[in-house]
Amino acid sequence: MTPVYTATSTLLIESKEAKVVSIEEVYGLPGANSEYFQTQFEILRSRDLAREVVRAYSLTDEPEFNPFHENAERGFSLRDLLKGEPTEPPSDERIFEATVYRFWKTVTVTPIRNTQLVDVSVESESPLLARELADAVCKEYIRSKLREKIGVTKEASSFLQERLGSLKTQLAESERKLQAYRDEHGLVDLAGVDTLVTQEIDQITRQLVQARTRRLELESTYRRLQAMDEYSMQSLAALPAIVSHPVVVSLRNKETEAELRISELSKRYGEMHPKMIAARSELASVEDSLLVQMKRIAESFENDFETALDKEKSLVQAMDVAKSQAESINENQFELTSLIREVEANRQLYDLFFTRINETAATGDLELPSARIVDPAVAPGSPSKPNKKFVLAVVVFFSLMLGVTLVLLIDLLDATIKNPDEVDRKLATYLLGVLPLMGGRRNRRKGAEPEMLVRAFAENTEHGFTESVRTIRTSLTLASMQVPAKVMLVTSSVPFEGKTTLSCNLSEAFGQVEKTLLIDADMRRPSVAKKLGLTPHAPGLSNAVVAPESLEECIQPVDDLGIDVMSSGPIPPNPLELLGSESFRSLLATLSSRYDRIIIDSAPVHAVSDAVYLSTLVDGVVYVVKADATKDSLVKKGLERMKQNQARILGVVLNQVDVERERKYTGSYAGYYDTYGYTHTNNKLN
Repeated sequence: MTPVYTATSTLLIESKEAKVVSIEEVYGLPGANSEYFQTQFEILRSRDLAREVVRAYSLTDEPEFNPFHENAERGFSLRDLLKGEPTEPPSDERIFEATVYRFWKTVTVTPIRNTQLVDVSVESESPLLARELADAVCKEYIRSKLREKIGVTKEASSFLQERLGSLKTQLAESERKLQAYRDEHGLVDLAGVDTLVTQEIDQITRQLVQARTRRLELESTYRRLQAMDEYSMQSLAALPAIVSHPVVVSLRNKETEAELRISELSKRYGEMHPKMIAARSELASVEDSLLVQMKRIAESFENDFETALDKEKSLVQAMDVAKSQAESINENQFELTSLIREVEANRQLYDLFFTRINETAATGDLELPSARIVDPAVAPGSPSKPNKKFVLAVVVFFSLMLGVTLVLLIDLLDATIKNPDEVDRKLATYLLGVLPLMGGRRNRRKGAEPEMLVRAFAENTEHGFTESVRTIRTSLTLASMQVPAKVMLVTSSVPFEGKTTLSCNLSEAFGQVEKTLLIDADMRRPSVAKKLGLTPHAPGLSNAVVAPESLEECIQPVDDLGIDVMSSGPIPPNPLELLGSESFRSLLATLSSRYDRIIIDSAPVHAVSDAVYLSTLVDGVVYVVKADATKDSLVKKGLERMKQNQARILGVVLNQVDVERERKYTGSYAGYYDTYGYTHTNNKLN
């Protein structure tokens, strides 16, 4: 990989440009905000700025950036391979754009957090060229900002000059309209007129309220007087407004006094006494005067009501006239105010543009940059790419990840049973025990265990193996405490899973405490006699079934193992018919009466049907599974076949477990043998 060098130049971007006169509105200068800086960063990253640098520094002559240069390196490209060699040479525009693209890909802009600084980095195969181009990007950015400012200034001046003339004309036209309106309506100052009319309306309103109140007060009495046919003392006395009149009240008092005087005189004089006559005459005079006054008061009420009604109507008319005058004044005032506001707005806009054009003219030639280089680039002394340590670390990391992934994938796809946990999880069957792998992994690959293991328990050559067999014997004893299992069948799913080895060692283990018989019922591939070193071609199971009288000859005692063995004998043409005969059942019953424990080594379940049939005759079945070899599906099918035939499954024995590997990866067997005092260097049992 070609070494690549990276040079970095630090640029300061001002949030506000320096200015002589306040003309921010003309240039549109932003404040110090994140949007402004993000925009400037994107301008630094833009391809247009890269074009200016390529054009200014003639980078099309550099083979590093020009892919069409005669000295440029040609990398492998599948697209070029499929398209083939170009028939025509590339155009200048295509060469330029390709150079711009390559240079643009080498530019990196990195803002420095919480500052107005930004690092501009350029990668190149030459450290000097990287330094020069890093500064070139910053300088070209500053030049572009200055060009932008000058262009904006010129455009602003041209725009202001054009608008100023039209604004002046617009101001003169609005002033002319204002003056014409004033002349037309004879308006000088509407403020005083408006105040006078307002006061007049207020005064008329108060008088109108008083007149209306007075009219309402008189209207009730007037309506009742109009309803009377004639004015009588009784009808007029029913009106509170007349009765409460002071004149009426005074006459009523005199009437009362006259009545009291007549009452007193009547007690002393007769009716025809001159004083009585005079008193009655006085009372009649008072009553006549009272009626006359009440009639006059009634007539005065009628006149007062009509007067109040006429006054109210006149005040209403005066109010309508005043409102009309106010509305007229408001209309004139609204139009006049609108014209005045238009004149003021045009004048302010004209003054604003006049001020701006003067500011623009004063600062048109002033070029103040909005950015500057605070730390020029330095030629790097060492390449930034390739980072050999990083590449190596990545390769190692991904290699390890790939290895772990493959291991996990293989383990996930592995359908075998490797440890006791999987027996419970996959088979849901009781685990009787575990037999460790003996003799190395080579025997596992061959598919068989060493023949010496058939005597391992009795000879105590492998202490760990011996203890495992003893554990299985204990598990079987506990499993048959409630329901005895005198006759046990040992089988497996397929050949070479170690069922014969387990049968022999399990018989030796029971032989230490019970009278035990080992029967080789694998009539198709017998191996017990050969592995135990017994007399070949000796009578065995087939002879005992055919000729029960020869039973004693068919049993071979093995004194060093402490057990009796019945080999398979001559292989019959159809072993299943022999095992399914009534003679075999009778033989099994006879042997059960003579021995405390009978262990039958049978053929695999999936090889032939012998084991399935024998499982219905025995008290329990021990199922052997070779660890990390037999598929769990085969084991499940074998157990299911026996359960369908009502066989009693005592449990599973996991054979050839790699204890060292399980201890290393899972820790499940850490200290498994040391707990019982079994080690490779200790040959004595604790």
